[in-house]
Amino acid sequence: MAAAAAAAAAAVGGQQPSQPELPASGLALDKAATAAHLKAALSRPDNRAGAEELQALLERVLSAERPLAAAAGGEDAAAAAGGGGGPGAAEEEALEWCKCLLAGGGGYDEFCAAVRAYDPAALCGLVWTANFVAYRCRTCGISPCMSLCAECFHQGDHTGHDFNMFRSQAGGACDCGDSNVMRESGFCKRHQIKSSSNIPCVPKDLLMMSEFVLPRFIFCLIQYLREGYNEPAADGPSEKDLNKVLQLLEPQISFLEDLTKMGGAMRSVLTQVLTNQQNYKDLTSGLGENACVKKSHEKYLIALKSSGLTYPEDKLVYGVQEPSAGTSSLAVQGFVGATGTLGQVDSSDEDDQDGSQGLGKRKRVKLSSGTKDQSIMDVLKHKSFLEELLFWTIKYEFPQKMVTFLLNMLPDQEYKVAFTKTFVQHYAFIMKTLKKSHESDTMSNRIVHISVQLFSNEELARQVTEECQLLDIMVTVLLYMMESCLIKSELQDEENSLHVVVNCGEALLKNNTYWPLVSDFINILSHQSVAKRFLEDHGLLVTWMNFVSFFQGMNLNKRELNEHVEFESQTYYAAFAAELEACAQPMWGLLSHCKVRETQEYTRNVVRYCLEALQDWFDAINFVDEPAPNQVTFHLPLHRYYAMFLSKAVKCQELDLDSVLPDQEMLMKLMIHPLQIQASLAEIHSNMWVRNGLQIKGQAMTYVQSHFCNSMIDPDIYLLQVCASRLDPDYFISSVFERFKVVDLLTMASQHQNTVLDAEHERSMLEGALTFLVILLSLRLHLGMSDDEILRAEMVAQLCMNDRTHSSLLDLIPENPNPKSGIIPGSYSFESVLSAVADFKAPVFEPGGSMQQGMYTPKAEVWDQEFDPVMVILRTVYRRDVQSAMDRYTAFLKQSGKFPGNPWPPYKKRTSLHPSYKGLMRLLHCKTLHIVLFTLLYKILMDHQNLSEHVLCMVLYLIELGLENSAEEESDEEASVGGPERCHDSWFPGSNLVSNMRHFINYVRVRVPETAPEVKRDSPASTSSDNLGSFQNSGTAQVFSLVAERRKKFQEIINRSSSEANQVVRPKTSSKWSAPGSAPQLTTAILEIKESILSLLIKLHHKLSGKQNSYYPPWLDDIEILIQPEIPKYSHGDGITAVERILLKAASQSRMNKRIIEEICRKVTPPVPPKKVTAAEKKTLDKEERRQKARERQQKLLAEFASRQKSFMETAMDVDSPENDIPMEITTAEPQVSEAVYDCVICGQSGPSSEDRPTGLVVLLQASSVLGQCRDNVEPKKLPITEEEQIYPWDTCAAVHDVRLSLLQRYFKDSSCLLAVSIGWEGGVYVQTCGHTLHIDCHKSYMESLRNDQVLQGFSVDKGEFTCPLCRQFANSVLPCYPGSNVENNPWQRPSNKSIQDLIKEVEELQGRPGAFPVSISSETNLSKEMESVMKDIKNTTQKKYRDYSKTPGSPDNDFLFMYSVARTNLELELIHRGGNLCSGGASTAGKRSCLNQLFHVLALHMRLYSIDSEYNPWRKLTQLEEMNPQLGYEEQQPEVPILYHDVTSLLLIQILMMPQPLRKDHFTCIVKVLFTLLYTQALAELSVKCSEEDRSAWKHAGALKKSTCDAEKSYEVLLSFVISELSKGKLYHEEGTQECAMVNPIAWSPESMEKYLQDFCLPFLRITSLLQHHLFGEDLPSCQEEEEFSVLASCLGLLPTFYQTEHPFISASCLDWPVPAFDIITQWCFEIKSFTERHAEQGKALLIQESKWKLPHLLQLPENYNTIFQYYHRKTCSVCTKVPKDPAVCLVCGTFVCLKGLCCKQQSYCECVLHSQNCGAGTGIFLLINASVIIIIRGHRFCLWGSVYLDAHGEEDRDLRRGKPLYICKERYKVLEQQWISHTFDHINKRWGPHYNGL
Repeated sequence: MAAAAAAAAAAVGGQQPSQPELPASGLALDKAATAAHLKAALSRPDNRAGAEELQALLERVLSAERPLAAAAGGEDAAAAAGGGGGPGAAEEEALEWCKCLLAGGGGYDEFCAAVRAYDPAALCGLVWTANFVAYRCRTCGISPCMSLCAECFHQGDHTGHDFNMFRSQAGGACDCGDSNVMRESGFCKRHQIKSSSNIPCVPKDLLMMSEFVLPRFIFCLIQYLREGYNEPAADGPSEKDLNKVLQLLEPQISFLEDLTKMGGAMRSVLTQVLTNQQNYKDLTSGLGENACVKKSHEKYLIALKSSGLTYPEDKLVYGVQEPSAGTSSLAVQGFVGATGTLGQVDSSDEDDQDGSQGLGKRKRVKLSSGTKDQSIMDVLKHKSFLEELLFWTIKYEFPQKMVTFLLNMLPDQEYKVAFTKTFVQHYAFIMKTLKKSHESDTMSNRIVHISVQLFSNEELARQVTEECQLLDIMVTVLLYMMESCLIKSELQDEENSLHVVVNCGEALLKNNTYWPLVSDFINILSHQSVAKRFLEDHGLLVTWMNFVSFFQGMNLNKRELNEHVEFESQTYYAAFAAELEACAQPMWGLLSHCKVRETQEYTRNVVRYCLEALQDWFDAINFVDEPAPNQVTFHLPLHRYYAMFLSKAVKCQELDLDSVLPDQEMLMKLMIHPLQIQASLAEIHSNMWVRNGLQIKGQAMTYVQSHFCNSMIDPDIYLLQVCASRLDPDYFISSVFERFKVVDLLTMASQHQNTVLDAEHERSMLEGALTFLVILLSLRLHLGMSDDEILRAEMVAQLCMNDRTHSSLLDLIPENPNPKSGIIPGSYSFESVLSAVADFKAPVFEPGGSMQQGMYTPKAEVWDQEFDPVMVILRTVYRRDVQSAMDRYTAFLKQSGKFPGNPWPPYKKRTSLHPSYKGLMRLLHCKTLHIVLFTLLYKILMDHQNLSEHVLCMVLYLIELGLENSAEEESDEEASVGGPERCHDSWFPGSNLVSNMRHFINYVRVRVPETAPEVKRDSPASTSSDNLGSFQNSGTAQVFSLVAERRKKFQEIINRSSSEANQVVRPKTSSKWSAPGSAPQLTTAILEIKESILSLLIKLHHKLSGKQNSYYPPWLDDIEILIQPEIPKYSHGDGITAVERILLKAASQSRMNKRIIEEICRKVTPPVPPKKVTAAEKKTLDKEERRQKARERQQKLLAEFASRQKSFMETAMDVDSPENDIPMEITTAEPQVSEAVYDCVICGQSGPSSEDRPTGLVVLLQASSVLGQCRDNVEPKKLPITEEEQIYPWDTCAAVHDVRLSLLQRYFKDSSCLLAVSIGWEGGVYVQTCGHTLHIDCHKSYMESLRNDQVLQGFSVDKGEFTCPLCRQFANSVLPCYPGSNVENNPWQRPSNKSIQDLIKEVEELQGRPGAFPVSISSETNLSKEMESVMKDIKNTTQKKYRDYSKTPGSPDNDFLFMYSVARTNLELELIHRGGNLCSGGASTAGKRSCLNQLFHVLALHMRLYSIDSEYNPWRKLTQLEEMNPQLGYEEQQPEVPILYHDVTSLLLIQILMMPQPLRKDHFTCIVKVLFTLLYTQALAELSVKCSEEDRSAWKHAGALKKSTCDAEKSYEVLLSFVISELSKGKLYHEEGTQECAMVNPIAWSPESMEKYLQDFCLPFLRITSLLQHHLFGEDLPSCQEEEEFSVLASCLGLLPTFYQTEHPFISASCLDWPVPAFDIITQWCFEIKSFTERHAEQGKALLIQESKWKLPHLLQLPENYNTIFQYYHRKTCSVCTKVPKDPAVCLVCGTFVCLKGLCCKQQSYCECVLHSQNCGAGTGIFLLINASVIIIIRGHRFCLWGSVYLDAHGEEDRDLRRGKPLYICKERYKVLEQQWISHTFDHINKRWGPHYNGL
């Protein structure tokens, strides 16, 4: 850092001559004394001398001369400035001086405290930067930008309010206490009332020094800033240099910031200093003789000039400049000085890329008054420190520290006004800097951070608008900004267009650089007083329309006709965003102030200038009447302004619509472009634009998307409705069909030629045209619906498409002008409408399924009466949503029994039209539409191609609409109108649909290709007057041509001189309609039709129902129907019901119609002609047929596969039948031994597993520490949410076992210790399988294929991971199946009658036989290789620290211990999955196949490689008496572990795994019986230690008396007394101080409680043993009550003698079966302990107590409300790096706080979360991400986002806390999470895994 060491030197013996020097002694004194002296001097009445002295001192201390010369001097700065005190010493020295002087000799901290006491501020004003967590309460806010800091929010009362928490994007400030921005009811306790009355007056001398010192200090800062700023070189400003200067100034600015925090008293001093103009002039003018000051002033002037600003000399008052020749209008670019001449494009200031656009001259933009605007852009005059500080703040691109300082001052009212004015004065300069900035994003945020604080305040905004021309400045600056990126518009007339539009590819638009300015503009327009000024100022409105016209027609799309576009530009989103933000948002802002009648004038102004701008636009693009083909722009902001102000005028201001409408010609022009957009939408959906790439679809979707629709498609459709209601209906209808290019399709002929449309697009374009007409005629959004009705309609439409969550509904419903405040304008609020139309479906949980959220679904009555397909079509972004809505509607009707078939979209009565728009309905009553409807009905009836049910549906809908809206009285004999109408007469007599329906049309002349079938027929001799009237444009005059008709109308309307009229019908377009030469010749044919619309409808009814004469007029039976037609508002049904409804309406409206319908029905209807199949159609039919067949084949294959899978599932997943213990076996009928048979899921072959070709089970091996998390107390652990709460892990199962092992290893022989316990509580290996088997060689080739397949999702093949080929479950190894017999028919199971003594000998012999295994290890078979490799896999699954517990690393005892512990881990986990006991019985409750049997084989094979020395084999100690050698215990260095300290379950596993497999049942029982005797003795020993001395002696005597009875060995009292007497020989019970009694609760031991105690001690062993027996021998587990679990398991294990009677209470001792006399063996066991306790009595006792009753493992208990977690953890510092982590997370297993992705806590390339997941969960970690409320799972090298367990009031997650609503725990979800953790099923249930590369 460049340093300023000189100030120190200056302070000692200054360098400025001509200053009265302080006496040297004065300097030698310390600073405090000097300060005190000066303060005293200044307090005197005549303080001139003191003041001068102080000035001199300050000049010296704060000299800015050398330090920054060094800083500016470049690289060597630090060296130059070094010397005394090192870098930064001088600044520190200067700051120290300042602090001392301010305090006037006292201590600085005391001074601060003193000043704070006088703080009158009633505002909070806390300033924060990006990412700060703040709150917004809409209930309390007056301005939508209101925000509160967390502290003020929690101290205020906001219960039941609509608030949310948010992460600040740009930074902000707390508004608590500011009644301009929020209601006082929401203030917090601190800021509620603090009137200035009770704050004492500030004593004068307290801040006296500050007033002298601070001006110099701030001037010094400004000098630094001037010095440090070097005009950036050509390559743009080097940010490095600027940052260097800023770093240097860090302490100074921080010092100022601290001053602002001292409260109101200090702030007002600062305000005085900053705004005092005299001070500024004296210090900075650069006129004095001080060279340093002069130089700095020069630098300042250079900086001004280089910014393109002039510094007017003092005689020029700000803003009034002599108008010079060049200032009458704005130049395109920034000016350099005020001399910019007009034409030039001057790029010296803006480094724009415009030159490269090569677009010739640009249109200049006239502004309302030149001089004013000129000065807005270019003149800056600084008159105070504040102004220059802001200037440098902008120059340095808004450094955060400066911004914070300037904002911290805002609570001072005087400052606030001054600062706001200064900000406005610099506004243009801000824009220029922003445009050039490289970091425009950061800068934008900082600008808005400031402006939002200033402009949200209406009072302030109004003041600045009046005094500083705020509106002029803003509009001018915006206009100026956009002018830098204009290009020529290519719309319509490419060559001669004069219109310019913004170029959406420019950075300015692409990066939203304009955002801060627009956002400020919208903000000030939200204030009524400001908006009114805007709407009254005609000049401003003209300028603004100019601005809007830059966006009119931007981002023009041209349809690619030949090849696909090479490069798809993505600029379209920039265009939509620009129109929304720069045009639509200000428009909504203005509209919100035009709500009442008194504001009519404003609307007239806007509409007037809007129309002028539109007229200019039409002229500029040379628009006459035909839009250019194949072009579309979605951006017509001028049209939309016009439309929305019209709508508002009629709806709210009671303006007469016609008074604001232009003439017919203008209306015709206005309608063209919006109509073009509607037609293009249909083209895009018909895939006619596919060569333009995906982006064009993106535009079509964005146009209707919820955030854009009410500023885009809604105004467009409204404008078209207005035009339609005022223009000639025939003209309008024909325009529509012409725009949609389907004119040629509307012919009676069966074949036609369409010159503008390919055949495959015809159908969808026709559907598009009709759908558009339906929407146009049915939509009432702006034509009379109230706001409540609109909201309801929008909501119903969204809910009908799909069930929605609350937040997505809020998002999907277009917000009216106001930003989302839960209240949408109108009397209703969002919530009440929602509860009226929808039911809440609470979130459901499918186990293993996806997490669902709370959804809203439409109520039945909504489907029944409100479902509106028209609204749905208008609002769907994806076409599939329309289908989805129809499917849901169909399902509802079926379910409620309202309609069984396939319903059509229901017909819904509309709300009545506002009188101003009544003309719209004339569209339904014009002959052109009737001809179209007639033709289409006829074509549908005749089965012409390219018509669909959808077309028919829309046709009927239009007819029904027409009948609904017919003129009230019907004149049956309507006179035909002469003149231009003549050509229709042959079709229909009048224009009323009701009468035209019955009009018969006999013959029609059509133009058809010569090949058409019609030509062959003889035409009838007489062609009646109806010979006119197909829609083909032939050259002949008699045929009615829709196009010609439209032109004629157009000319009539415009009515110009003939020469001009000819010019109107441009010859250019006629070529479109002439058929190309290649087409067959057209010829005229005359068709006999003889139908009316009514007769066509009746025939259609027959056709749809498939029956002749199916229509019977209902009124023949019940005449009442006609008098009061019960026509519901809403009708369900299909085409048939629709036709019936229409006929009924037609009959009820006219007697003639009724009569004609009856007549038609009397005639027998002719059969419908058979469909002729042309060659082309045949081809498509064949194609269809082939497709159909392929589909059927596919179905068949799938079905076959499914049935195979099903039958497989039945065999493999059968939970209840115990036979299936080896997967996939096929049980044969013969009773003799059958080999197990396996199916390979890869090659599909079945067969036994052999040594050469072994089969294996697909397994997933994972390390698990779940067992280690069991705890012994019931009280659940809570997640800590305060500093006091901490979690200590020493009561977990893992910790207890660790302590025990290390205690044993301290005193006993290592190898013996490793046999006395189990490990694997932490990092144990859990093996699970999906139950599918495969050949091991098949598996290897499968792995190869996976390795070569590059598209792997989320698992790593190199680590051996794969998914099961059949069920896709995740796996990582294959467990070989041991060749051998079925478990069930096992000859070993037959019980033998050998005595226990014989069995004991057999067991011992079998264990002694080394490797007695059918496969000798020496011959390496495939099977043994596989067994070894899977053993390696098992070992590598867990980390080394969880395998090696021996003191001698790598000792074989380690492996031995590890292997039997794997078996233990799997048994214990299965027990936990069953809920910790075996009461439920049955097979494995996991429902998954267990692989323990195969696992045992693998383990046993490897265990038998390590034979235990026979004399060390614990089996002997258990079953034989040895002669006791009292010396023995002392000689050895470390004795063996006494047998009573052994863990019995471990012994069981060792004994069983040491036996040759398969094991015989009676051997198993024998081992269990022997071990039970040891277990029982341990229970007694522990009991004896736990009870008190008195109890012990009592029992000892009681038992001794019974010793001689016959079954003494089976009585616990006798045994207990014997154990006590044996153990009391040692020192075990001796040193029982009082502390013992405290440890053991003094229970009164009754026989029952003792019995229960003994049973509880033995139960865990019995459970594990029973499970083991179940897996080894396939025996079922009986189910039982909890009380009888012990006896049931005991008898199941064969411990209970069969003759045992159950009458009297059960006694556990009766299970004992002593292999040798009980008392002898107990004596032997106790002797070992006695010899140990003689030396270590304490430890001896501790080891006797074994904790066996563990509770089930649980995750930490979480608090109800998420906010409690969030508030504590999001600011908590990490214990490792002591920083607040960017992404804090907390482990839900143990509560550890970690940094996610934090590089600060990285260790050997592992980030903290990954590291913790290895230490805490052996590779599995469950973390709650504090800032996102989501849970992330780490499993090994992969991770996935699990979802959230906290939901809001509407049952929704809030990932990343984006919505910030209060969240509450969802207990069900948390249970699911815990369940997946305990059952180790994360890998199977969660699908989206990805690698984390140790970076989490």
